[in-house]
Amino acid sequence: MTKPSTPPQEPASPFASIEVSDLVAAVEAQLTQAIVEGRLPPGSRIVEADIARRMNVSRAPVREAARRLERQGVLVSRPRHGFAVRTVTAREIDDLFAVRLNLETMAAQLACRHAPEAGLQLLGEMVERMVQEAESLPQIERVARDLAFHTAICELSGNAYLHRVFSHMQTEIRMIVALIDSVYHDPRAVAETHRPIVEALARRDEAAAAAALRLHIEDARVRVRAVFMQKQGAAEAPQMEPTP
Repeated sequence: MTKPSTPPQEPASPFASIEVSDLVAAVEAQLTQAIVEGRLPPGSRIVEADIARRMNVSRAPVREAARRLERQGVLVSRPRHGFAVRTVTAREIDDLFAVRLNLETMAAQLACRHAPEAGLQLLGEMVERMVQEAESLPQIERVARDLAFHTAICELSGNAYLHRVFSHMQTEIRMIVALIDSVYHDPRAVAETHRPIVEALARRDEAAAAAALRLHIEDARVRVRAVFMQKQGAAEAPQMEPTP
């Protein structure tokens, strides 16, 4: 007697089925995670029907989530082809880090003036955990903790608009770092580079805090850019202009 054939199994999906009230936010979160982890690399098409089926939702929340990510600069819309994950250029890396540098140095200076002692102490504790756990965490988690630290500085600035602008940049920053899987050769040493920032903030030394942040962010830009250029096989482009 012939046994009935077993239907072929579908490959494991990068998405989980969603059964929550805010479908758009949930779809957006899953798409964002897939992008920053590199599971949806630059240039990948966002196939609404396929994603909706895998997430067990209709196409409408997928489309709206894609529109939100387009507004954040993560996706791009192509006429008659829907959405795709945005590709990144060396110039865009420089531009993003230039804006980030100016925002964060301003945030550090404001934090020196306005941050409560408890907030500055929390920053120190964040750095200690980053250093202690650097070698045991996956890269995606190290990047998340790094950004959480920088976001906390922006929040401690007391400038809600600055904090909001930086928060909107986070997905792009994480997406760029996700392109470069070999940026952090020594995770513990990278975590330690946050310590001078915390020490300057604890002394409420505006000039030292801004200088420490500038060194830290420029080092990150150089690392990311160098590996990006190597992967692209492109010649080095002009460097980011220093901020007066």
